Amino acid sequence: MKTTTAFPQASRSRSGWLIAISLLLLLAMALISLGVGPVSIPLETVWQWVLQRESQESLSEFTILSSLRLPRVVASLWIGAALATAGVGFQCLFRNPLADPYVIGASSGAALGVATSVVVGGTWSVAGFNPTSMFAMMGAIATVGLVFVIGSSRRGTSSLTLLLAGVAVSSLANALVSLLMFVHDGQKTMVILNWLLGSLASSNWQTLPAVLVLSTAGMFWLWMMARQLDAYSLGDIASQSLGLDLFRLRLSVVLAASLATAAAVSTAGVIGFVGLIAPQIARLLVGTRHTLLIPMSALLGASITLIADAAARTVVAPAELPVGILTAMLGCPFFLGLLLRRPRTYSRPGRRGG
Repeated sequence: MKTTTAFPQASRSRSGWLIAISLLLLLAMALISLGVGPVSIPLETVWQWVLQRESQESLSEFTILSSLRLPRVVASLWIGAALATAGVGFQCLFRNPLADPYVIGASSGAALGVATSVVVGGTWSVAGFNPTSMFAMMGAIATVGLVFVIGSSRRGTSSLTLLLAGVAVSSLANALVSLLMFVHDGQKTMVILNWLLGSLASSNWQTLPAVLVLSTAGMFWLWMMARQLDAYSLGDIASQSLGLDLFRLRLSVVLAASLATAAAVSTAGVIGFVGLIAPQIARLLVGTRHTLLIPMSALLGASITLIADAAARTVVAPAELPVGILTAMLGCPFFLGLLLRRPRTYSRPGRRGG
């Protein structure tokens, strides 16, 4: 008995150490990222700024760090964490490791909401909340809800059907976005196009509160459902036998994951595949228990977005690449690799990491 109980404790201890190490590495990368950009700032100067040791020579660099770099780095951390956490929620909801906000259609729905907001117009803003964030949230929730209704319309529908429904609805949302771009003037078209490419260049202290509040609410909501998600992963019959309300849980996951996705898309546009890559790597590191999987995925998602944004600022400096292009270039081969491995890796329900 001692042997059987010691192994899970050791496993949890190892996972806890991995999460702690990942957090420290993320903080170190965030510190380094503050100095990366068209204007390179030495790490020593960044550290002096952290310690608030301002001098006359470093005044301009300190202004760049405070006004431009810091809000952008904070936004990239929260956006990456939100997309990765949403990916965990969607993968559990559809019981499919290939699901993520980009593939399922949440990102496309949020983009449609943003495009609608740009066309309709509106300039009000309360604590960073504006029509863009509200329309993005409604678009993401409506799209995922439609996918869930279509994919579950037949009894015994497989996760593959849900995934295909997500691809179809996502294509429809993208078509509607393209239609809005086609029928309106050039300025609005360029604004929508910038959202579709995905960029953190517009991140600032005014838009940051909405990102932090919405994404944190969505991530915390999903983490609070971690034990229910573990039970749901066992299948409908097993989870119902444990007293789980499937409809309520599914609705909660849709709302929480869509909320996190909308927070990311409303600020940074469509950044694909972060919600696919991060949970897959996290499962290899900490397993499938959602109390550990969710925070580890959030840390990895934040790391991926932070690195991609740093690369976007430097690869073609002084110009800037859209972050969405870089994540797509990384995510597409990863997605294809999962498709090729899926029959072997996920064919058995009892396989580790599935």
